[in-house]
Amino acid sequence: MNTLFPIFVKLEQLHTLIVGGGYVGLEKLTAVLANAPEAPVTLVAPEIRSEIHELVALHPSVKLIQAAYDPALLTGNDLVIVGTNDKAVNRQVQADCKARKILVNVADTPALCDFYLSSVVKKGDLKIAISTNGKSPTFAKRFREVLEAMLPDTLQETLDNLTAIRQQLTGDFQAKMDRLNEITKVLKE
Repeated sequence: MNTLFPIFVKLEQLHTLIVGGGYVGLEKLTAVLANAPEAPVTLVAPEIRSEIHELVALHPSVKLIQAAYDPALLTGNDLVIVGTNDKAVNRQVQADCKARKILVNVADTPALCDFYLSSVVKKGDLKIAISTNGKSPTFAKRFREVLEAMLPDTLQETLDNLTAIRQQLTGDFQAKMDRLNEITKVLKE
């Protein structure tokens, strides 16, 4: 049973540490910046792929540290994402995060994760996160592609119109909710 609690985090108001400068580190950094382009991120690794350097050149909020992981790097970070090819380093980072009550994701090791990174569908302001409870990121990616193809490109216009309507509604909370429910029930049909 999937007991995960889905939330959307304002990464631009938090500090994220990514441990790992290889392909997985690139993938995780790309995902973070695709959703929060100005998020303050520090990436640490003894070796850092050239693609990461290229990506960081476009994002001044990202800091690179070319060095081995050191627990002192956790200071001031709110979230940690680990993606090294060294299982001992991954376990050490996870243990250090637990000791400091910092949420951590260890790529490809669900048992060590406090949270999972979802596959994300984006259409304007609509964002849908897909989770398989860590069982199959590949399935989540494929399902994301299906949803992206299904959702119309005009969705942002609909969201903008609903925002305008919501701002014009008067009455108590229940009356506003009833009216919005009436307006949006067409989505089910």
